[in-house]
Amino acid sequence: MQDDNKKVDQQINVELSEEVAEGVYSNLAMIAHSNSEFVIDFIRLMPGVPKAKVKSRIIVTPDHAKRLLSALKDNIEKYEATFGKINQSGGAPQFPISFGTPGEA
Repeated sequence: MQDDNKKVDQQINVELSEEVAEGVYSNLAMIAHSNSEFVIDFIRLMPGVPKAKVKSRIIVTPDHAKRLLSALKDNIEKYEATFGKINQSGGAPQFPISFGTPGEA
């Protein structure tokens, strides 16, 4: 008989394919919600390009969104303890009009 007061260790094996492990770069996120879910769109803005593309959309439950918020807060605190305070510019990312003339490397 199992004692209900003892925690049962659960281990989850998480697989990470090479393609997913490469990651997707995003420099903007937009969040929307309903009563049952949060939708997070990760977007890549490119300098001089008036159109931005959603690179990934993640849909989570409100409970999971709150756990994600807590995990991000904890990780930012650990990051800042190691590398120093993250300075925020206080607005949307500012990009130059272009990197240079077309064809420059």
